Amino acid sequence: MITAELLEWSSWPPKEGSRIAPVHLDAAPEVQELADSLHRSGRLRVRDLQSGLCLESTSYVGTIQLGSLCVVIRPKLQGMPLLALLRYAYGLCQFEWFDSLVQDTAPHAFQELLLHQLEGEVRTLLRQGPRRGYVRREEDLASPRGRIDLGASLRDLSTGRASLRCSYHPRTEDLPLNQTLRAGLVLASRLTRDPPLRLRFHRLDALLRGVTPTRLEPRLLARVLQETNRLTAAYRPALSLIQLLLEAEGMTLEDTSNPRVLPGFLFDMNRFFQALLSRFLTEHLPEYTVHEEFPLHGMMAYAPAHNPLQRRAPVPRPDFAIREGQTVLALLDAKYRDLWETPLPRDMLYQLSLYALSHGALGSATLLYPTLAARAREQVIELNDVIHGGRRASVILRPVHLHTLADLLQREDSGDVASERAAFARWLALGRKTPA
Repeated sequence: MITAELLEWSSWPPKEGSRIAPVHLDAAPEVQELADSLHRSGRLRVRDLQSGLCLESTSYVGTIQLGSLCVVIRPKLQGMPLLALLRYAYGLCQFEWFDSLVQDTAPHAFQELLLHQLEGEVRTLLRQGPRRGYVRREEDLASPRGRIDLGASLRDLSTGRASLRCSYHPRTEDLPLNQTLRAGLVLASRLTRDPPLRLRFHRLDALLRGVTPTRLEPRLLARVLQETNRLTAAYRPALSLIQLLLEAEGMTLEDTSNPRVLPGFLFDMNRFFQALLSRFLTEHLPEYTVHEEFPLHGMMAYAPAHNPLQRRAPVPRPDFAIREGQTVLALLDAKYRDLWETPLPRDMLYQLSLYALSHGALGSATLLYPTLAARAREQVIELNDVIHGGRRASVILRPVHLHTLADLLQREDSGDVASERAAFARWLALGRKTPA
């Protein structure tokens, strides 16, 4: 067994000073197919060259088994700062139950961190008992209850059955909400590499033995999450974690026709980063409105005389739009890639350039990226008119200092801390630390 360890957005083997003997993927067809699938999806770039295997990680972290090769991808931000940001992004509870050194060094550290958090969330949730509700049932009963269906009962008189067709509503815990939660516990017990944690998941599952087992599917989970309300809000953190685990195992809404369960666990840090910024900006910019996936209607359109297939015009959607009343003040995109340490990819630049040009004369668009570099500063790329001269728009690369954000979120609430959070949110959104 060979283990390849690398950080997010890095390569293996290291290009400088590497003394690792060249390795190649197993020749088994399933291993080659998995490697091709990972490469096409952008989760992990795999190139098996004549000189040896080359791996390039992206925004996905976790562990994947490629035949006899175990690939471990670690996030650059680890330990308590990462846990604080994860808890904040998904509204999770505060638990103190693990050794931070073990979590930073174990091969499956990130995966186990999420699973420990899920165990704590479900344990807290079930401490008060699972949610119960009324469910409509129709049965033939010898002792009638509820509403009797006289029509069906009269038709059955000739059969001699001593029962009546009844419709009633028993109060039960066998609800889709609890069925999904139990399916998530089964998934978690399969994913964990920690025997004591697996035992605790089995014990939690036993508390839901009155709930019908169900198959966990992305669409079912998405629907149950969407249907949560103020009465079932306590389920959201656990269901959100189950959704993350399911996606990290390879099951997504886009792949329901041909689902593939990965031999491992790959978590998309880009999705987490967007969720983190969404909550932080929404909560700490009360004087503005934060829109997610803001559609730029009318920016692109087919020429009426040149659209033979009658296709709809594409609608670009920046991750966030900051509005004051009806005025759009800023268009923001979030990309989980440290653009202080690595160059800006062309596709990101072209995407942000379109957003900036759509924002009127001398418009701008901002790309928010994570960094651990304390010296990282804002960078501005000007888009110029090469024919007539002059500036047309600008693309702003604005760093999100993760240690600073984690520190702000971990500090106890106070007036001063609230002001610092608001100032940091205004800088991220608008590039200024004081209200306009």
